Amino acid sequence: METAGGRSASLKDQVLRSIDESIAVKELLKSQADRITGAIEIVIRCIKDGGKVLLFGNGGSAADAQHIAAEFVGRYVLERRPIPAVALTANTSSLTAIANDMGFESVFQRQVDALCNGKDAVIGISTSGNSRNVLLGIEAAKAKRATTIGLTGGDGGRMAHMVDLAIIVPSEVTSRIQESHILIGHIMSELVERAVLGVPP
Repeated sequence: METAGGRSASLKDQVLRSIDESIAVKELLKSQADRITGAIEIVIRCIKDGGKVLLFGNGGSAADAQHIAAEFVGRYVLERRPIPAVALTANTSSLTAIANDMGFESVFQRQVDALCNGKDAVIGISTSGNSRNVLLGIEAAKAKRATTIGLTGGDGGRMAHMVDLAIIVPSEVTSRIQESHILIGHIMSELVERAVLGVPP
């Protein structure tokens, strides 16, 4: 069956189904509101104490790490000073050198060892919570006495038991989890920005 625009009705149904699925997961995400609030409080305290935010993940989660870091360093909506944030996924020379010389499992661990201190907030992003290089990065951050936050999904994986605060998207579907992770990142960016400026939420 064709619509007036030449598109099949079944294809449109699939589009609507995907939108509905994403909305349904975001409704369930409300169960994590206290944890999202807690993560925002951690980042605000970190910035006020002179620390920075380090973020990392693989694939789509790497893109999320870079996206969130860009919102902090640039701006989200309001004009303000830059918020110090670094995505450990962005330096291809470091990534490839470490992966080549020490193994891909070490790509975040090594950078955390080099850049992290106890004032920092470290955000690991893994939809399964079981990505080995992300887990090693979290371990390195804990050794540096940084505060650790995990963005994950499903049952939270191993990361949920390692970090100081885990936000677990209630879904088993990678794409739906990633969509919620960037929503969380945007909420965090907005409210941290407002706190830096002293603007009430």
